[in-house]
Amino acid sequence: MKIGILRTGHSPDGMIETLGDYDDMFVRLLDGHGFTFQTFSVVDGEFPSGPQDADGWLITGSKHGAYEDHAWIAPLEDLIRDINSSGKPMIGVCFGHQIIAQALGGKVEKFAGGWSVGRTEYTMDGRTVALNAWHQDQVTRLPEGARVVGSTDFCAHAMLAYGDTIWTVQPHPEFGPDFIDGLIRTRGKGVVPDDQLAAASAKLSEPLDSSDIATEMAQFFKSKARA
Repeated sequence: MKIGILRTGHSPDGMIETLGDYDDMFVRLLDGHGFTFQTFSVVDGEFPSGPQDADGWLITGSKHGAYEDHAWIAPLEDLIRDINSSGKPMIGVCFGHQIIAQALGGKVEKFAGGWSVGRTEYTMDGRTVALNAWHQDQVTRLPEGARVVGSTDFCAHAMLAYGDTIWTVQPHPEFGPDFIDGLIRTRGKGVVPDDQLAAASAKLSEPLDSSDIATEMAQFFKSKARA
């Protein structure tokens, strides 16, 4: 099964060389599940010809806001709607979670309550899962037909499902502690409050459920794939 990765941002300079770019992290996360991958760097204007170019689709995170005025945003929203219409499975993570909601009629904005960074516990389908977060933007209004499958008190719409072919998550199962540590050093200081950065640093060694979520993502892709 071929997964098309829509890369919507890049890792910070100085981290790509050691930890990889955003698409590389998902290839590692989903390793061992029998997938092949092709990256389309939509943030750089590189788009597939259409949904038929892959069996399933994954949209990465980004430092950009879904509501920002970039030339690649509107074509990406068109592609999201085309993938939705095609019935092919699609997963969105962080920015991917947000841009899918926006493309399908929801609203994304900077959350007045501030940032969520580092290890965070989410209620997902009645159980607790711990994943790394790094965001201020949130989906604040759901698109029609979206249902909440995961949340926190801080992020009410943290995980969404649309029918049985789209699953999106606000946190980052692909971000390990090394990457969060790098973000704290390269993108956090002066932007995220110091006390939140310190709290995130203190939790870097605590366990995460990323591998479990990776397995669920793989099962989602395989169970929804069309011949």
